[in-house]
Amino acid sequence: MNKVHHAAIICSNYEVSKKFYIEVLELEIIREVYREERKSYKLDLALKGEYIIELFSFPNPPKRPSRPESCGLRHLAFEVDDLEKIIAHCNKHDVIAEPIRIDEFTNKRFTFIADPDDLPIEFYEK
Repeated sequence: MNKVHHAAIICSNYEVSKKFYIEVLELEIIREVYREERKSYKLDLALKGEYIIELFSFPNPPKRPSRPESCGLRHLAFEVDDLEKIIAHCNKHDVIAEPIRIDEFTNKRFTFIADPDDLPIEFYEK
């Protein structure tokens, strides 16, 4: 194996989630397609030119069982240079971060926000 290629996320409201990932997280659109046979959008997103997320919409997807300790993907984590800067950016979009924590093993600072479907998003300071 070489690297993680991408994470796939199913959202409940495509337009709301698309806006969140593009405007709040500032990911770049690579490609957006509507798959008529599935009644589903697929939005490929990149960070600094690197393909990282597929955002899907499907009719009536089930809700996430619990946050964040349900089986499956626990959260997405993004490395950031300046935690305060990303928190301030999120606040401008009415997305509130949890209090900053310290990783007990690395002594690095991190925090969490949630996407529109309550998927935890971690920001981990470099």
